[in-house]
Amino acid sequence: MEKEYDIIILGTGTAGRTLAGRAKSTGLKFAIIDSREYGGTCPLRGCDPKKALAGASEATDWNNRLIGKGAGTEKPLEINWPSLIEFKRTFTRDYPREAEKMFADMGIDMYHGRANFENENTILVGKNKLKGKYIFLATGSKPRKLNIPGEEYLTTSEEFMETEKLPEKIIFVGGGYVSFEFAHIALRAGAEVLILHRSKKPLGNFDSDMVDLLVKASESAGIRIFTDRPVIAVEREGNGFLVRTEYKTETESETQTFNADMVVNGAGRTPDIEDLQLENAGIKAEKKGIIVDKHMRTSNPRVYAGGDCTAEGMQLTPVATLQGKIAAANIFEENGVEIDYTGTPSAVFTIPVLASVGITEAKVNDKHRVIFRDRSKWNTTRRAGLEFAASKVILDKTNDSIAGAHILGPNAEETINIFAMAMQLGLRASSIKKMVFTYPTTCSDILYML
Repeated sequence: MEKEYDIIILGTGTAGRTLAGRAKSTGLKFAIIDSREYGGTCPLRGCDPKKALAGASEATDWNNRLIGKGAGTEKPLEINWPSLIEFKRTFTRDYPREAEKMFADMGIDMYHGRANFENENTILVGKNKLKGKYIFLATGSKPRKLNIPGEEYLTTSEEFMETEKLPEKIIFVGGGYVSFEFAHIALRAGAEVLILHRSKKPLGNFDSDMVDLLVKASESAGIRIFTDRPVIAVEREGNGFLVRTEYKTETESETQTFNADMVVNGAGRTPDIEDLQLENAGIKAEKKGIIVDKHMRTSNPRVYAGGDCTAEGMQLTPVATLQGKIAAANIFEENGVEIDYTGTPSAVFTIPVLASVGITEAKVNDKHRVIFRDRSKWNTTRRAGLEFAASKVILDKTNDSIAGAHILGPNAEETINIFAMAMQLGLRASSIKKMVFTYPTTCSDILYML
C-alpha cells in the first residue's frame, strides 16, 4: 500500500515524540514508525526505569548511612529485588499503550516494523510504501557490540532491569554511565560488584579529578574497579561465567580472569541506523551516527534527524528533546533556527551523584580560573552521612562567566541546573553570588563554591 504524508517520523522516543507533538498545531498529515513497542529508550528501558531502581538504592543507603547518627533502622536495610523490579514495571508496563493512544489522539498514522529508504523521500515498512515531504529520523541507539568470543553471554542493561533474581556476583564491562549506575544499585541490593574498564580513565566525559573522587567513593562502598582491563573473551563455566581481560605492563602483556554469575555490557551504545539503507536517500553518516548541520538537517534536504542516532551532541534525553524542537522549528517555520548546546548538564546517578556542565579542567587555558572545593566536611554532606563531596567551578576571567561546573555530593543532580541556567542565560559569577537561596541547602552551598 502506498501513502503520502507531510511528515514521516522514524522512532517514537524523545526526539520523535517532540516533533510529533506539532501534529495538531500544524494540521499536516503525519506518520510515525517504530520497530519496537512505542515509547523509546528513556521511558521503557533507560532513564525512567533506571531512576526507579536508583531511588530505592538511594533510600536504602540513606537509612544505612544514618545508623548510629540518630536515625536509621536497628539493622541495615536490604533491597527486596523482586519487589523493586515489579515496582519498576509500574513505570513501563502501560507506557506503550498510552503512547499509541497519544499519537492516535493527535491524528497520526502509526506503523510497526523495521523501516528503510527506497529513495530520497520514500520509506518502506513491511508491505507499506510511505512518501514524505519531510522525514525525521529518530531511531535511537542500541548496545555497542564488543566483537569478542562469548559476546552472546553478555546481559544488556535492558535485560538487567528485567532480572527477576539478582545474581550474587556481577561484572560490568565498561566504565561509563550504565556500569557505574547499575553497579551502585546492585551493590546496595547485596551483590558483589566489579567494573572492568578498557582504558585508564572511566566516565571519560566528566572531569578527571571528580571522577577520581567518585571512584574512591565507589571503592569505599565496596565496588571493585579495574582500569586498563579490556575484556577479550567471556566463557561459560558451570553455572557462571569466566571473563578474560588483557592487562599490559611496560614490558609485557598478561591475561587476567574473573568469575561472575552475570556479565553486563556497559560499554556504551551505538546509533541504530545500520539497516536504514541511508545511501538510497543520499544521507551521510559516520561511526558516531547520522551527520546533521546546526539546523538538524542531513545531507538530504528533505530529511532531518535527532536524538541518539545522530553524530551530534551527547546521548542525553534533554539533548534529544532540544534536537526535536530545532528540527520542528526548521521544518514547519523554515526560519533557519540553529541548535545551541550551551549549558547542557548531565549526571551519573551513583551514590554520591556526580553532575557536570560545561568544560572540564582538561580544556582549561590561560583565560580560565579553576575553583576547587573539598566539601566532605560541609554540613550538607555530613548530615547526609556521606564521606565524599567536592565541587569544581571554572570561570572565564575575561567576562566572569561560568565555563564549567562539576559537583559530587548530595543533590548534585539538582544543584547543577543552577549553573546550567546561568550558562544558558549568560549570567556572571558575580551575579550568582548576589542570589538568595533557601538555607541550609546544596543550592545555598553554591555561594561558597564560587
